[in-house]
Amino acid sequence: MLPLLIDTPSLQSHLNDENLLIVDLCHDENYNQGHIPGAIHVSPSELVAGIPPAAGRLPSLEKLEQLFSRIGYTDKKHLVVYDDEGGGWAGRFIWTLDVIGHGSASLLDGGLIAWRGENRPLQTEQPIAQASSVKLTIHREPIAEIADILDKMQQDNTVIWDARSPEEFAGVTKYAARGGHIPGAINLDWQMLMDRENHLCLRKDLHSLLHLHGISADKHVITHCQSHHRSGLTYFAGKYLGYSIQGYHGSWSEWGNDATTPVESI
Repeated sequence: MLPLLIDTPSLQSHLNDENLLIVDLCHDENYNQGHIPGAIHVSPSELVAGIPPAAGRLPSLEKLEQLFSRIGYTDKKHLVVYDDEGGGWAGRFIWTLDVIGHGSASLLDGGLIAWRGENRPLQTEQPIAQASSVKLTIHREPIAEIADILDKMQQDNTVIWDARSPEEFAGVTKYAARGGHIPGAINLDWQMLMDRENHLCLRKDLHSLLHLHGISADKHVITHCQSHHRSGLTYFAGKYLGYSIQGYHGSWSEWGNDATTPVESI
């Protein structure tokens, strides 16, 4: 069993494992220019419903089954996911795997940036997966909805982790009808989790960084951003550290466009 967070040397040593399914969530041009050998490309748009205003919500069960069938998914496979941006979309895919109840998965630390930066093997040929017959079940435990936040936001044992920029959190920058943040939420920008001196790998001091911001293992964490893309990484970070964590897939695009939800600004 490979670890939840896998480094580049470990993945390279397992590239020929028969039960491995490597999923590439990079920009199309980056995938075409060279990807990890054997990796099947998934466009980030396949991970979201794409229906305004909350376009980042989970796709329909039918759409998810079509996606996982296309990439040759089976519940026996160990999936390794990576992207080219520090882990947002890869983390969103890990969240999606949790939603369908698939526990055998890894996120590649640093993704394509680390892989290329270390001059590891790349291929430009696009492997074609053998489509599989897929029947999925949605598990609600990793998913947070508006009602969950309204129920838990005043509880001392719950933390709302807003992974957006400080400007969005303050309401200065606005991408919804209303700007600001969920009352009581803690702002820790997703980019703060990345080590910019080491190929955007996760910082080694992740636990202390989160604890400094009041995000700790004794709390239940609900994380979000604008569309549950950036908070894909923060969800993964919490999962990696063993926290009780959910992803609010409606995120600010839903909350900020709902006239009935409470909002604070700075």
